[in-house]
Amino acid sequence: MTSTAGTSYTSIPNQKYRRSTRRSRQRCSPLDTDSQSLSTLGYFQTLPLEIFQMILNYLSVKDISMLSMVSKTINSHLMNYISTSAGNRRLLLRDFHSLELPGKGEGSYILEHYKSLGLLLKRCTLLLPTKERLKYIHKVLSGVSCFKVNGCPSPLHCLGLHCYGVFLQILTAGWDELECHRVFNFLWELSNLARKVQTVLSSKPGSAQKLELRIRLYCRSVLLNHWIHRSDSAFWLTRILKPWPMVNQARLLYIIFGPVSSLDGHVVWQKMTQGPTDEASLKGLAEAIKLLYDAEAREWTADDVISLVDELSVVPREWLMENNARLLILSGNNICFTFMASKAVNGRVAELARLMVFLALVCEKDLYCMDWAVKMMQKVCKVFSTPGERNNFLQCLENAFAHLIMDMLQAVLSGDRDEEDSSFLNLFHLVNAQANFHKEILYLSM
Repeated sequence: MTSTAGTSYTSIPNQKYRRSTRRSRQRCSPLDTDSQSLSTLGYFQTLPLEIFQMILNYLSVKDISMLSMVSKTINSHLMNYISTSAGNRRLLLRDFHSLELPGKGEGSYILEHYKSLGLLLKRCTLLLPTKERLKYIHKVLSGVSCFKVNGCPSPLHCLGLHCYGVFLQILTAGWDELECHRVFNFLWELSNLARKVQTVLSSKPGSAQKLELRIRLYCRSVLLNHWIHRSDSAFWLTRILKPWPMVNQARLLYIIFGPVSSLDGHVVWQKMTQGPTDEASLKGLAEAIKLLYDAEAREWTADDVISLVDELSVVPREWLMENNARLLILSGNNICFTFMASKAVNGRVAELARLMVFLALVCEKDLYCMDWAVKMMQKVCKVFSTPGERNNFLQCLENAFAHLIMDMLQAVLSGDRDEEDSSFLNLFHLVNAQANFHKEILYLSM
């Protein structure tokens, strides 16, 4: 009895335990098909969606971007949150006009915010094809008018395009070239830039000032200014220029990088034709030319770049030779020599000699070492295949010095002097340039 009772006592609890196990399994099995995915929410599974979104308001954008990588389910919840009105208010800051422009210290926090937002959307859309990623991101950002070419009424005093640029830089960092092509084509079509660029290129320079300004700001602030590596900058600049013929490339380059008015930001088209300009007005153009000439710009040959510089020197009309010389000096030794060697090879000796004189004049005015100009002349002399061609070039060089001095002297004697007495100053600088140029030659020969 005891043993029987003991046996029955031990068997009953085992059966109850088995039944309780089956019951617990039966209670779990009717859960909906999302149970497996919901389990990836961890402790967030027990929270209503509204509470989950309230928690997100206490996290920084960087923290949210880290959270997006926890699981696909959380990622999906975050993408839904970003698309809500609450997520838009939280993430899409629009205070672009009450801050100073970058470089003055006050706008850095909003730029950092959009860097973090770029990282968040990069991580959230990681598993989507490029086309779908771009569509989703456009849907998120489409409500921000200051991200559009014509969206802001005061573009010169707005940080919107700067923020869009840093966002784009973080978003596409590490993407391969094919994906970046798709990004450019998407933005180009979305902003209708092809039609806008066509409008300014087919119009008289300066007749569409506002549109020229907006194209300049969009191209620089969104597509060009924020890349760390020169190869990336060269890629995006190439995408902007390459669809157009060479003459239009030069004009578009001037719109994007040429001198602008300090009052209204409009492109100053007559700057290179009315008088000598300063380094600041040419620095942007020179940097763009160097970028295209670098090895990173694989789609450009040296001949392409030299042809572009040649076309640029007549935008909108023929530049003063001094401004040509200053641009070549700022563009660097390789570009300067290649440009001059091209003239030597093509028999344009008189132009070459006159350009050499203005290189010496710019060295004198801008306090560069005159021995640089003499060494450049020596390199160019080696391009000529015969002593006769070389001697002809040197004779043309001396004649160019003499003719230019006589022209400047005539301007001084005519008495037409402005407030700065520029004609006399030009003559003074040219005489000194000739003296110092020949002094360096004497040093080398003696």
